[in-house]
Amino acid sequence: MALVLFCKSDPSLGCLFSERTNVLFIVADDLRPSLGCYGDALVRSPNLDQLASRSQVFLNAYAQQAVCAPSRTSMLTSRRPDSTRLYDFSSYWRTHAGNYSTLPQHFRDSGYFSMSVGKVFHPGIASNHTDDYPYSWSIPAYHPASFTFEKKKMCKGEDGELHANLLCAVNVSEQPGGTLPDLESTDEAVRLLKSRAGRPEPFFLAVGFHKPHIPFRIPQEYLSLYPLDNMTLAPDPDVPKDLPPVAYNPWTDVRKREDVQKLNVSFPYGPIPKDFQLRLRQHYYASVSYMDAQVGRLLSALDELGLVKSTIVVFTSDHGWSLGEHGEWAKYSNFDVATRVPLIMFVPGVTADDNWLGEPTFPFIDALRQSQRSFQNARVIRNVVELVDVFPTVSTLAGLHTPHHCPQPSLQVELCTEGKNLAHTFVHQERGRNGELVAFSQYPRPADTPQENSDLPDLKDIKVMGYSMRNWDYRYTLWLGFDPSSFQVNLSDVHGGELYMLEDDPGEDNNVYSDFNHRVLMRKMDALPHNVSVQTRMKLQLHYLTAGMKTGGRTV
Repeated sequence: MALVLFCKSDPSLGCLFSERTNVLFIVADDLRPSLGCYGDALVRSPNLDQLASRSQVFLNAYAQQAVCAPSRTSMLTSRRPDSTRLYDFSSYWRTHAGNYSTLPQHFRDSGYFSMSVGKVFHPGIASNHTDDYPYSWSIPAYHPASFTFEKKKMCKGEDGELHANLLCAVNVSEQPGGTLPDLESTDEAVRLLKSRAGRPEPFFLAVGFHKPHIPFRIPQEYLSLYPLDNMTLAPDPDVPKDLPPVAYNPWTDVRKREDVQKLNVSFPYGPIPKDFQLRLRQHYYASVSYMDAQVGRLLSALDELGLVKSTIVVFTSDHGWSLGEHGEWAKYSNFDVATRVPLIMFVPGVTADDNWLGEPTFPFIDALRQSQRSFQNARVIRNVVELVDVFPTVSTLAGLHTPHHCPQPSLQVELCTEGKNLAHTFVHQERGRNGELVAFSQYPRPADTPQENSDLPDLKDIKVMGYSMRNWDYRYTLWLGFDPSSFQVNLSDVHGGELYMLEDDPGEDNNVYSDFNHRVLMRKMDALPHNVSVQTRMKLQLHYLTAGMKTGGRTV
């Protein structure tokens, strides 16, 4: 199979290909950009680094909500959480919000054979207990049988008994069936690739890996890549003194694991003992390398089946994960460590001339240990992008009709996008950093102070919504009153604010929101028409704030 015509979907991009491409869409779970190709000097991720060296790499990509079901639904429908009306795990967007088309559905409706392996949509109510089949997939979605053991007592403790631990490196041969979920998912994905090779019908194969999501139930040999003596703590382990309490994530899912419960960590601020922090970070990194090895198996299969020259490869994650920064663990916040994700796109013949993804290193722990940490690639996009951009971008890259931008309101519009089409970045050079490009994330809270349900409040319990806007220079967040019965936000009911100057404070440790007089600003916002969106208002607010800085004042 040859490749696709950009000009069918957007004539301004030119005719780069001749026929349709396949798509291999890979999504990790809870993966922050802790990869060699993103500058992490500790992690061993040779397969993803090799893919990135022949791909376009988006350095500043952001999820729309740092929790699984809302983020995946948002990415796959290209609608923000306020449009899907999914902030928890307990509703199906087609019946709860609108009958929105999805990325795999768009490909299936365009003549592709679409397949899902592992965790792509969040299973359960959020995808109608079917992973949105038959809308999105040509065949029922595959889930590894061994995942049923993921939350059970599978981790051997120091007492020799099995526990439901956070840290859970195992001997795979001793696990039920002698396997683990991501091993099974990779086996099935390779089988499906083999079944589609040589067929005239193009395919869209989505593969969702469960790691590095907790518990860290991984093959024990991956720990050897990260000796504890080499591990370090987070550079900013303390809760920022000016952080509004509503912004804090008390990481209750981590606390529920048996080995963490034994630590008797105080609620809500902890901290976890430093020796356990080191082991936790060690297991997270080892989980990343284990997941990277499975990516290597997929890329190897593409190569062996002669599919590299006819397959777009997309790799991303649903959101990040805090590793002790700001005294937090897990996701559930608007900090960059929770919202920033890797986003890598390989387009054969466009991002790489030789179309070669390289030999995988997955079978060899020694090879992983000795892997190169250098990464060179001229195709790096530094400006801010979002996961809602993936749908229109991949559609254009594959030559499909590109969804139009959604009108307001768009509840009755089945196919549209609330993201940006990034396909032009593959043919036009990036023109420096663009502070006008922004990413929006949001997170719900049940109260102004950390509660047991602060991380995952049910819809009915949401009282505050934290809207966060990120550009190259700033991260600006407002925590606003929210009515879950009407899905309405009260723009004048401000429960807290955050403003970080990222050039001087890249770790978001110094909240300067209180340095500004916001009363004049709020009066200006109140004068705007009521139908102006939260996102537009925040853009204007940040404009007024930065204008005040440029004139030498700290007020607006």
